[in-house]
Parts: sequence; structure tokens; C-alpha cells
Amino acid sequence: MRFADRAAPALLITLTLFVFVLLYGPLMVPIVSSFFTVSHGAVDWSQPTTSAYVALTQNDSVLSALWTTLIVGAGAVVLSVALGTGLALYYASPNAKGRNFLQFIIFLPFLMPPIITGLALLIFFRQVEFERSLLTIIIGHTVFVLALVYRTILTRLQSLSGSLVEASYDLGASSWQTFRLVLLPNLSSAMVGAAILAFALSFDETMITLLVTGTQSTLPVRLWAMMRLGFTPDINALVALVLLFTTVLCLVAVRYLMPASAVAGSDDN
Repeated sequence: MRFADRAAPALLITLTLFVFVLLYGPLMVPIVSSFFTVSHGAVDWSQPTTSAYVALTQNDSVLSALWTTLIVGAGAVVLSVALGTGLALYYASPNAKGRNFLQFIIFLPFLMPPIITGLALLIFFRQVEFERSLLTIIIGHTVFVLALVYRTILTRLQSLSGSLVEASYDLGASSWQTFRLVLLPNLSSAMVGAAILAFALSFDETMITLLVTGTQSTLPVRLWAMMRLGFTPDINALVALVLLFTTVLCLVAVRYLMPASAVAGSDDN
């Protein structure tokens, strides 16, 4: 084997490792820093400590913002899953009218820059004299994540055989019984996966929140404000916990969104 043939795989592996470290290395900095003392911008590597995590439990402003973020995410998930399921069922029904226009309206806020979506919602709330509050944030996040939830559920719905619904009606089931006993069990995994992805998007949303929020701040908005004064060490602990939480959510979402055959195949391997 020539030297060039042996060197090429080693060069590709080295290049891949370099790109991997370049992209994901910065994520490790706050995780490692959360276990060491930071003083005047310098990290004391001599002794690991969990003081940053203890300080985080005493940071009321950050914990309040985190709690607000969780409430907004949960509200947006519930609303988007309910609306997305109903809209997907309507789109897939044979008698649906204006389905393409409806789909265009659903995808529009997701495709537009978030600042445009946020401004449109802000103008709307002012025109109807709807005071900005936690509810307006939930509405804004629901509008943003609805397209993702709708598309995920619609894809699963269109993969189901039409004979399932026809057989249900032939056996005398009503529309509600057909939905509850036939469609809902088949759509449940897609709904769970879409809910997890929607929560992750809502957790990170900043621009729309800035424009439609009232007196309460979500965690991204709070961290945005803290950038001007600098982060305290407990923020490293917060980032580490959020990364861990997000990773678990993504793994669960993949588990529910992947076809069962693919999951079984990966487990066998």
C-alpha cells in the first residue's frame, strides 16, 4: 500500500476530529467551569467544587425566569399539540376546503424572521388592546411552534392506511370513537415527539418573547439582560443543567419520531 493511501484515512480522521472539537468544544467550557471556582475571570483548576450549583439554587431572579420559561413552554406545547392535531385531521379529511391556504398560514410565522412575527403580534395585541402578559408570550410561542407540530402529526397521519378509518366506520363507530380508539393511539408517538421538539424551540425563543412580554421575563431574556453586566459562576451551572436537560429531550424525541423498525434495529446492533 502506498504512503498516500495510508495517510488519507488518518488525515480525514484528524480533520473530522478538528471540526468536531471546533463546533462542540465551546459547549464543554461552561460545563467544566461549573465545577471549578472562577475569580476575576480566571479559573482555579486546583480543586473541583459544586459551589456554583449551590449558588444557583439561591439565585431567585434566574430561578423565577426559569419557572416562567417552563410555564410558557408547557402552555405552548398543550395549545400547539391540540391545534396541530385538529388542523392535521382537517387537512387530511377528503372534504377539506382551502387546505393549501390554511397550510400556508400555518407555516408563515415559522418561515418569517422571528422579529417580523414578534412585531406582527405586538401590533395585533395593541390594536385589540390586549395587555402584554404571560398569556401573550404563550400565544407568541404557540404561533411559532405550531408549524413544526402540525407537520410532524400530519406526516404520521398520512402514513396510516385509510382502511383503518373505513373499517371503524363500517363497524358502527362514531367520529369521536374512531378518533379516540383508532387514530389517537397511532398518532400518540408523533404527538409526544412533536411536543418535545416544540418545548425545546419554545425554551430557546428570545426575539418574539422580547416583543410580546409584559413584566415577566423568560430565561433567555433574563440571560440576554445579564450579558451587559457579565455572568456569575452559577450561570455556568445553569448552562450545564440546561444542556443535560436538552440532550435528554432530544434523545427522547428521536426515540418517538424514529420508525419502530429503525429503533429495534439500532437496539439489536
